Amino acid sequence: MSTGATISAMQASADTRRWLEVAVIGLNLCPFAKAVHVRQQIHYDVYLASDAEGLLDALLDAAQELAACEPSERDTTLLIAPNTLADFLDFNDFVVRAERGLARAGFEGQLQLANFHPRYQFAGTDINDVTNATNRSPYPTLHLLREDSVSRAVDAFPDAEAIFGRNIQTLEALGAAGWEALNVGPGSAR
Repeated sequence: MSTGATISAMQASADTRRWLEVAVIGLNLCPFAKAVHVRQQIHYDVYLASDAEGLLDALLDAAQELAACEPSERDTTLLIAPNTLADFLDFNDFVVRAERGLARAGFEGQLQLANFHPRYQFAGTDINDVTNATNRSPYPTLHLLREDSVSRAVDAFPDAEAIFGRNIQTLEALGAAGWEALNVGPGSAR
């Protein structure tokens, strides 16, 4: 990202899969991720260019493709942007624009957007606070989810509101060294 080296689509996808399997599923940060992963309903899309405007177009294309697929074929899409928006604040501003773009394109009530970033930082936390890792991915990533699927998953989960708190406890128990030992950053899937 900021090293000047460009990341290939194959590397970005492999690193993101590793992060999903080891951190998100392995630590049970998202209890809904395992089922769609096992059923191979996650689509990994990689945007290699470095311009944010093109990323917005790629997101809208990915949303259109996801909406056109049957959920049993593709339930969710991870749009990985390894070569753009390395600065978290720029990424955060972009997410606001992306949500507006999805709404203008008619996806409000149909798709929702989650986001992950290697430097993700919750408001009020220190940059090195391990709890930020709940939303840290190897590369800037936009996650398109079907609202119907999210609703079904939340209805099936006994205490969905407790997920965030449980994740904070998991990461605090793991600690920064434990998170580092997971080796889920850029280049981890080599």
